[in-house]
Amino acid sequence: MAGGGFSDDKGGKRAHLYEYKITGYFIFACVVAAMGGSLFGYDLGVSGGVTSMDDFLKEFFPKVYRRKHAHLKETDYCKYDNQILTLFTSSLYFAALVSTFGASHVTRNKGRRASILCGAVSFFLGAILNAFAKNIAMLILGRCLLGVGIGFGNQAVPLYLSEMAPAKVRGAVNQMFQLTTCLGILIANFINYATDKIHPWGWRLSLGLATVPATVMFIGGLFLPETPNSLVEQGKLQEARQVLEKIRGTTKVDAEFADLKDASDAARAIKDPFRNLLKRKNRPQLVIAALGIPAFQQLTGMNSILFYAPVIFQSLGFGSGASLYSSAITSGALVLATFISMAFVDKFGRRAFFLEAGVEMICVLVAVAVTLALKFGEGEELPKGVGIFLVVIICIFVVAYGRSWGPLGWLVPSELFPLETRSAGQSMVVCVNMIFTALIAQCFLVSLCHLKYGIFLLFAGLIFIMSCFIFFLLPETKQVPIEEIYLLWQNHWFWKRYCTPEENEHGLDAKSLPPI
Repeated sequence: MAGGGFSDDKGGKRAHLYEYKITGYFIFACVVAAMGGSLFGYDLGVSGGVTSMDDFLKEFFPKVYRRKHAHLKETDYCKYDNQILTLFTSSLYFAALVSTFGASHVTRNKGRRASILCGAVSFFLGAILNAFAKNIAMLILGRCLLGVGIGFGNQAVPLYLSEMAPAKVRGAVNQMFQLTTCLGILIANFINYATDKIHPWGWRLSLGLATVPATVMFIGGLFLPETPNSLVEQGKLQEARQVLEKIRGTTKVDAEFADLKDASDAARAIKDPFRNLLKRKNRPQLVIAALGIPAFQQLTGMNSILFYAPVIFQSLGFGSGASLYSSAITSGALVLATFISMAFVDKFGRRAFFLEAGVEMICVLVAVAVTLALKFGEGEELPKGVGIFLVVIICIFVVAYGRSWGPLGWLVPSELFPLETRSAGQSMVVCVNMIFTALIAQCFLVSLCHLKYGIFLLFAGLIFIMSCFIFFLLPETKQVPIEEIYLLWQNHWFWKRYCTPEENEHGLDAKSLPPI
């Protein structure tokens, strides 16, 4: 079978000696850090709702407003096809991908906590600018500041959570980022539903309330400890051990601390982590974590649904209130799915969730395409039964994504990089993710206009390809200590040709591991 992995967390020389308790201090640190996901989630949820509000469209996009009301109760694939309107959404992600390189420098040299604080400040300023925007230029500038905040947050938070967590619960802890993202989306949809009734400035309130999660994240971030991994990387060994003892709830951390120091020694020898990422021995991390998974996460089509759920439902003939309510239902399904993933990902593993959900998502997208091909006629009102069916199966799609590519798209890359390339690798993850997020955001509505129901068949084909990618190339990482993940590559049917024990600075090999 493709892949490789450990059956437990005893794969390396010291992993079986690790000791830990779940302490209140550890829980506090992870909950506060995970608030970074709420920034990303709130923006995902709020932007699609705002772009469907009449008051917003009348002020900034009057042509779209007139076209919308010309087909208010009719189906029309091209109702919202406007490149400046989609730039309102996608500009944030273009800014995020540029800022992530600066975030990498801060994360590596100043720590994960510093990046979290920088992200909160930038997001706050962007929210204020958007709330008081008087023209499109102010809107776009505000979106760019929001993007810088997300670039810093998405760079630092998944790393922070993975480094703070013990191996046996790392999957569930890391997915707190996805949980707060989903909760942010859900809350944003309910806020949009309420502010849509406040004329003419309700949309300003929706955008301005993004300051709330940013403020919470900044204040909480002031009290966050730095991760032991980062402190060791900065040469602060005494402080690193103190933090490690505090978050593990025990003074018996010699084995784990020794592994951290070994990884740090290897990291210090690397002067250019981005160039090191291109080395042959790091080919698995480059292909899977830095390029494949973050690109594929967006090519599932899920973020198109999150960005434009109200717009899609209105294009399919739902009224304004009904469309916002329907998108809130899909957001609730996403939160439910995240809890499912958190509960079971460390039991069943990452690969099982990827592959099972992939089959389910393909079936749903084909069903959506067939339904629209048969029942969706331009200029006609969508039958109520068909509309309900579409909402239900889209919720099924959301639940499948929410327990697989959604949370695991951030969890798995954060696990795979060794310390010497971790900040650079996470920058690549965020950069590639944001490139494809921005492209999907910019191109989805025009693609919906021209490809019609075929856009859903396209996404189904892409999910088939990415499921094959996971099946053949990704080893199982559940319960493997983060500093020993590299051992998996030496025993993998394909990657072992790139990663031999002789190339490994740590002096460990995987000869004792059973082949999978």
